[in-house]
Amino acid sequence: MAKTVNRPFVGVDRHSPTSTGRISRRPHGQQWLALVAGAFTLAQLLLVRPGMGLGWDESVYVSQVGSHVPAAFFSAPRARGVSLLVAPIVSWSSSTALLRVYLAVLSGLGLFVALRVWRGLFPMRVLAAAGALFATLWVTLFYGPQAMPNYWVALGALACVGCFVRAQADRFDRAALWGVGLSVALMALMRPTDAVYVTLPLLFLVVCVRRWRRPKLLVALVAGLVAGAGEWVVEAYVSYGGLAQRLSDGSKVQGGLGWNIAVDDQLRSLGGRVLCRPCTGAMPAPPVMLWWFALPVVAVLGAVIAVKARRGVNSLLLLACAATVGFPYLFLIGYAAPRFMLPVYILLVIPVADALIHLVTAPGGGRRPVAATLVALGLAGHLAVQFAVLEHTVHGTTVSHQDWADTATQLHRLGVKPPCMLTGNEDVPIAFYTGCSSVDTGGNNANTTADAIVRAGQRIPVGVLTTPDAKPPAYASTWEAHRVGHLMAYVAPAVQAGG
Repeated sequence: MAKTVNRPFVGVDRHSPTSTGRISRRPHGQQWLALVAGAFTLAQLLLVRPGMGLGWDESVYVSQVGSHVPAAFFSAPRARGVSLLVAPIVSWSSSTALLRVYLAVLSGLGLFVALRVWRGLFPMRVLAAAGALFATLWVTLFYGPQAMPNYWVALGALACVGCFVRAQADRFDRAALWGVGLSVALMALMRPTDAVYVTLPLLFLVVCVRRWRRPKLLVALVAGLVAGAGEWVVEAYVSYGGLAQRLSDGSKVQGGLGWNIAVDDQLRSLGGRVLCRPCTGAMPAPPVMLWWFALPVVAVLGAVIAVKARRGVNSLLLLACAATVGFPYLFLIGYAAPRFMLPVYILLVIPVADALIHLVTAPGGGRRPVAATLVALGLAGHLAVQFAVLEHTVHGTTVSHQDWADTATQLHRLGVKPPCMLTGNEDVPIAFYTGCSSVDTGGNNANTTADAIVRAGQRIPVGVLTTPDAKPPAYASTWEAHRVGHLMAYVAPAVQAGG
């Protein structure tokens, strides 16, 4: 495997940490990164399919900027980054397919940029292999074309660490400084708390380790956090009663943050459960979970190999940031979603690729063909598992989204048409598909009262959704009941069927 040179190159600050190595600026091999990114985009369009409707959280983000639906309640933990990301499309079009294509192309381009930041810090073959490993995870393919924040936090994390290393190696690299600030801002715009966790090791180094201190780097990190999270903080005081109150409310929405080992929850979600809350039931089959255990082990092996080759700082930084951003989702939260771990996966895949390539290329006599065969068989089995889970997840998600669309069609036939209001079971996504506003009198999305709903029912169509075995709220007990899909709809008496 190619080695980096452990001395500052010409023009670099002689006090830079030497183990970051020489940075090659040759463009050779970048076509492989472009190929990986292009294949990733194509795979999303073919395997996830643009026709898959919008999910619950997606409907909330899209409704904030979409012109065809009322804005859904925006709970305390959410940030506006995704809404800004999709605004160029949803501000003028209601086409979900167009939005999926736009996000698939954008996610492929983002992957190329994030990997390219690391050119010269690792061999191009390592970066291309890392991109391929990340792009073929079922969770990456599934969420790449979705209006969700975690994939973009992952790209920001990878770009941030790469730009940080480049800026440390060359204090005259202004592009790297800008890259640090912009990538941190991207993360903070999407999920402010994730941005803090990703940057903790970097902030520690520039503040507490003398050889790593760079005032400009500290400014770039802090400025990125402020720029990205500024709107979220201002909104906290305008709409949520202050920053402390918003953080407290966000903790409650997530079930109360505290010591809570959620490793088993994450394992249960690997079988394709997009939201594991409550996270009960059997574990997936062992082949579905094997890669999850192998990923950190091989990543540590890659870091050990890099350290022995005296070029370990890059890998160790990636591992440190992966550990801090993964910690809250593994030990502080009482449920799981596979998308939460995307920043961890993208930070680990470079050391993993480094280790795998070392295993199949290092001199070893007769052991080299054996290692290459084992790695090839392992990757083939891994890909088979990933695509099987992806197909299962896409099918189940498409069916559930179609159920919401069918329920919306039935509500339209009952006279619940825009302008209208829905409340009750699954009211947020169904309201989005129906074109109604969604309201709740309790729970995480509480934003109205029963009296307000009754008054609204005298002016516009109002429906209350419940499960078939549940009773409606007292104010709707005399409303006409209808079966809509797998739910019951109690429609305000002012609404005439078909009217």
